[in-house]
Amino acid sequence: MLRALLFDLDGVLTPTAEVHMRAWSRLFNDYFAAHDLAPYTESDYFEHVDGRPRYDGVRAMLAARGVTLPEGSPDDGPDVETVCGLGNRKNSVFEAELRENGVAPYPGSVAFVDRAIREGVQVAVVSSSRNAVPVLEAAGLRDRFDVIVDGVVAAADGIAGKPAPDTYLDAARRLGLSPADCVVVEDAQSGVEAGRRGHFGLVLGVDRGTGAQTLLDFGADVVVDDLAEVVDALDRTTPSAATNTSRTPASPSEGIS
Repeated sequence: MLRALLFDLDGVLTPTAEVHMRAWSRLFNDYFAAHDLAPYTESDYFEHVDGRPRYDGVRAMLAARGVTLPEGSPDDGPDVETVCGLGNRKNSVFEAELRENGVAPYPGSVAFVDRAIREGVQVAVVSSSRNAVPVLEAAGLRDRFDVIVDGVVAAADGIAGKPAPDTYLDAARRLGLSPADCVVVEDAQSGVEAGRRGHFGLVLGVDRGTGAQTLLDFGADVVVDDLAEVVDALDRTTPSAATNTSRTPASPSEGIS
């Protein structure tokens, strides 16, 4: 019996991944062009940036181009050429996008969260972003989550980011549950890897562009294109099937059975 759903935010609950992708693209295309490096691509985002804490994403992306910069300080301004400075530059672009355009949650994700809450399943958000609370507020979802482990919490408490499982383990602890009691819901390869490494009860992948097979390869037990599929599967589940405790990940309805 799985008792909690631990949701990544960007790309799972809200399409802020698109906003992040535009911000990262603007940052690295400008930086790479200025330093005569190979252009930044969408595959770079999924391989090196997606799901990672911001500074880790900068560091990984630069390493992929053979570039090493001073670490700098989180207080560095966005014009400073350090890992932290570039990360802060990206965040400035993201914040501007969010202010100007807002964000609407995925309808299927909202339906899944609300269905889980009605059935007494606990929910939490586990995000590498330091903007998780503003994004949840902008999307009208903040009141649904008492537990939020985001980039701000991770930095303050010294918790390693994804693909390490530590942020997900911390969320389970805050809910008073073991990893085996919880479902990790992720769209990034670093996130599903974190779920696998943390030995969670189920890792549910949501394919928003990473690719279903990639998510399976990195640790997802089940992959769907949208969480509305899980709600539909639950609606079709018979009472006898709902009590099946088999751990074979044959159906995404297991996620809150």
